[in-house]
Amino acid sequence: MTSHPRADQVTGAGQAIPFWRDERVLRVAAQVVSAVLVVGFLYWGISNFLKAADQRGLSLGFSFLKQSAGFPIGEYVVPYDPSQSFLYAFLVGILNTLKVAVIGILLATIFGLFIGLARLSSNWLVNHIALAYIEAHRNIPLLVLLLLWYRGVFTTRLPSVANSVTWPGPIYLNQRGVTMVWPRLNPNGTPFLVSVIVAILAALIVYKILEYIQVTRGRSTYFGLVALVILLAVPALGWFLAGGDPIYWDVPIQKRFNFVGGISLTPEFAALLIGLVTYTAAFIAEVVRAGIQAVSRGQVEAALAVGLSYRQILRLVVLPQALRVIIPPLISQYLNLTKNSSLAFFIGYPELFAVGRIMTNQAGRAVPVIAMVMATYLSMSLFTSLILNVYNRRIQFVEK
Repeated sequence: MTSHPRADQVTGAGQAIPFWRDERVLRVAAQVVSAVLVVGFLYWGISNFLKAADQRGLSLGFSFLKQSAGFPIGEYVVPYDPSQSFLYAFLVGILNTLKVAVIGILLATIFGLFIGLARLSSNWLVNHIALAYIEAHRNIPLLVLLLLWYRGVFTTRLPSVANSVTWPGPIYLNQRGVTMVWPRLNPNGTPFLVSVIVAILAALIVYKILEYIQVTRGRSTYFGLVALVILLAVPALGWFLAGGDPIYWDVPIQKRFNFVGGISLTPEFAALLIGLVTYTAAFIAEVVRAGIQAVSRGQVEAALAVGLSYRQILRLVVLPQALRVIIPPLISQYLNLTKNSSLAFFIGYPELFAVGRIMTNQAGRAVPVIAMVMATYLSMSLFTSLILNVYNRRIQFVEK
């Protein structure tokens, strides 16, 4: 058998199209030329940068990370002193950033959900208070909010330690920050702590398994009640094994210059956390409002028809469907909160960017330090996106 050229490879006279006129060959050639140009430009830029750095005596290596940092860090999650290495100081900055990011994301989500629901309230006053809050925080730069909380509240408006503002708890507010009562683990409290962790994991696993059985087999498994029993019974067993009183409440006591005991938040951390939470919550509230309004009104009417209360409708019908719309923009808000924490430099909180800047001044290695800071923020963002995107794929509708 003789092969015949395809219709797109022949001319009107029945002759094969030359390769220099073949669209497929031209497309491949264009891609190759583009790739060569891009790689050549990158090679030219990097080689010139390295040459300029060498001429100026700038070292691009990371050997300096083993040297002693020689600078103090005012706040840290793990113990630190200036004699430790630059690498350890950089780790302290990462942990400080993670601390404010994790707590901020949790609080901003709760607060944003509350404001978003208030924005949908049929009560005129509640609705417009939420609207005013959202519009005010969305249209004020975050740096202004941070300076307002730090300079305008904590360091100037709050009283001295001797005249601290006392809230129930007790919680004490003064120019040195926020001090509150905090639970501590007694020496015999390890079994209780282990039991709490086991209870949480076991309750989640049992909840998912029994929920799946009920959905697939149509048989009542009371998955919520069983999970709650596990969540309460296992820690109770741990409490008994610990011999009773595995934890105690560390109540702060006022001394001459400050409080002793409890847990204290510095003015820098408190101002940063409040600013990030209130600012991001305004955007999350709008995301929540849009997601809920995306749920068809017919879904709510059908739920009312079968006798569900408004609270049940919100928990069982509206929010599960709204999450499919909420999660993608919510990921962006979480990433923004993490990256916006770099503004803490302006109020003195030693997060990643602030520590990196001090390292640059101390070691004189701007390029390696900046590369480390960029790589760290990129890793945090990619990890957060990965986790939430996995969850987002699991809750999406599967269309066939």
